[in-house]
Amino acid sequence: MPNKSAGLAAKAFAVYAKDMRLELRSRYALNAILMFGITTLAVVSFSLGQFGLSPKFLAALFWIIMFFSAMSGLAQAFIREEEAQTVLALKLTADPDAIYIGKLLFNFTLLGIMTVIVTPLFFIFTDAPTANLFRFILVLILGIIGLCGATTLVAAIISKASVKGALFSVLSFPVLMPLLISLVSASEKVFDGLPLGNIAAELQFLLAYAVIMVTASIMLFKFVWQE
Repeated sequence: MPNKSAGLAAKAFAVYAKDMRLELRSRYALNAILMFGITTLAVVSFSLGQFGLSPKFLAALFWIIMFFSAMSGLAQAFIREEEAQTVLALKLTADPDAIYIGKLLFNFTLLGIMTVIVTPLFFIFTDAPTANLFRFILVLILGIIGLCGATTLVAAIISKASVKGALFSVLSFPVLMPLLISLVSASEKVFDGLPLGNIAAELQFLLAYAVIMVTASIMLFKFVWQE
């Protein structure tokens, strides 16, 4: 871990690298996210059939899978610290801002890996159109940033609770509901083949949500972390 004089970026990267090394050894969070996302997608797609799904249903299905996959693994960044009793050591070696940014990058990496694997399978298992793939990727990136920005702070809040998994989903859902509604609306318009101007309002909201959530989380994290 860098010393006190090290910059914020170096400390944040050290936290991120530590979490990645631990995750590569156990692969608990990554396996949980991947297994939930792939299993849910396969079961739902085979149950409902591949063809004839409306754009609204396709958009809702995709983001439901993304939401519950995130809920299955993103809390591990802080739960692992509590279970290993390394919280005090982390508090002594890194600033709260560096810890939050490192954990945020770790969660973004986990969700990014899951997205790279699940998204092509989603288009294979369903009849989702691929004509506007660039617009969908833009919506997807903003959605992942928003998901990680909100859930990283919630994960820190619930890490000391006795019922962590259930509480993580319960607390995250109200915070993420506006984001999910906008993501479903933007994805529906993309699948409908509407031009970029028709999803401009949703893109502006997604960008604003991501910026506000990450900024607010950095400001609030120090109070959560020092409790």
